[in-house]
Amino acid sequence: MKELSQKRAPIYEALQEMQRMRLVPFDVPGHKRGRGNPELCALLGERCVGLDVNSMKCLDNLCHPVSVIRDAERLTAEAFGAAWAFLMVGGTTSAVQSMILTVAKRGEKIILPRNVHRSVMTAMVLNGAVPVYVDPECDDDLGISLGMRTDAVRRAVAENPDAKAVLVNNPTYYGVCSDLAEIVRIAHQAGMLCIADEAHGTHFYFGDGMPLSAMKAGADMAAVSMHKSGGSLTQSSVLLIGRAMQEGYVRQIINLTQTTSASYLLLSSLDISRRNLALRGREAFAGVVDLARYARSEINEVGDYYAFGKELVNGDSIFDFDETKLSVNTLDVGLAGIEVYDLLRDEYDIQIEFGDLGNILAYLSIGDRERDIERLVSALSEIRRLYKKSKAGLMKQEYIEPIVAMSPQDAFYAEKTSLPLRQTEGRICSEFVMCYPPGIPILAPGERITRRILDYIEYAKAKGCQMTGPEDAAIERLNVI
Repeated sequence: MKELSQKRAPIYEALQEMQRMRLVPFDVPGHKRGRGNPELCALLGERCVGLDVNSMKCLDNLCHPVSVIRDAERLTAEAFGAAWAFLMVGGTTSAVQSMILTVAKRGEKIILPRNVHRSVMTAMVLNGAVPVYVDPECDDDLGISLGMRTDAVRRAVAENPDAKAVLVNNPTYYGVCSDLAEIVRIAHQAGMLCIADEAHGTHFYFGDGMPLSAMKAGADMAAVSMHKSGGSLTQSSVLLIGRAMQEGYVRQIINLTQTTSASYLLLSSLDISRRNLALRGREAFAGVVDLARYARSEINEVGDYYAFGKELVNGDSIFDFDETKLSVNTLDVGLAGIEVYDLLRDEYDIQIEFGDLGNILAYLSIGDRERDIERLVSALSEIRRLYKKSKAGLMKQEYIEPIVAMSPQDAFYAEKTSLPLRQTEGRICSEFVMCYPPGIPILAPGERITRRILDYIEYAKAKGCQMTGPEDAAIERLNVI
């Protein structure tokens, strides 16, 4: 096996060599290095469009890599401490779906928290796996779901010895981490696999003092969003596997759904970003943590807002906390998180990651600057001064325990009827309803619709949350069994 250094970026280097060759393109894409679409070229730049090329021998093929892509995967695995790494161009959604499709088949169980991303549930629609939910604890003051308690995981494993895997969020959208190492141990002792959704945990692999990463904890698979905190282009991601997994089989699963026309813009961005993190990630993420601590301190000085952090750690349902997540509770200002989100964007030209019913999340990473933090703090202070009111009548972002009546696949493909929202109470839902972001379903196919859920949906709509999922885009009707 040839020697490779983390200073290398094989895909990027191959693209540079291809450009030096001055190839005449009689292949796709049809814009022919931008000549056929000058408006696109003007928008993205001649160099960018010139790198939007198809798989060719000198650039390897993502579906069956044998040269530069395989080298890039090997370097990525080494950087993340994995047995192997797959470069993904369908986002972490594709990586999560590949994990689910790998570990379970129709009728087989996966133990997981209910506050999972929609990609987990859509994969179960595809392969017919059955969810066994471990209800997460909730923080009543903040109105957020926490991690999985180890005793709850242990109980679910004991009650479902035929389950194939346990899935863990590492971390949640808000930065909460479960005791991943202990959950891995519980799963492996029972002969189950442990897989991790690390969409928001790229930096765990490179920063000092970060929560434990999935690969270091001994997990079998992890889906990692390089484009979130790792700096690569949107839609680029990485799927990591441990030694218990078969690389060839996992690649077959990935190729069931992954495009055969992989974007070299995305692939090269993964390659370059991995190199950047391997060489400079430790220093970069130390700076992100310092920024987050500074922001948290300044926001809490404003009053009424609560930028929460490691003080929440309780050794179980909040085993650790990701300090880079600037999660802020807004209820004492008398505003829902989504209302603060809208004000920041519309009145102050500040785009944060999301707002829910009680919180906002400002996503900090390697591209942020201290002056941007100061602008955010100043805006939050002015919003409090101008818009503060009583919090009476505000609903918290709370966890509603699902009533699972059918498997997601059976419900999604069953004969269904469309009813006005309030007439669906007591029926079994056959589609998804969620606020996006964060993309955690309020309802998933196969779950019974309750009055509490309907109240929640109507309140979220009224507050301006971005609701997605149902066939009826206005969410005035739902499809039910």
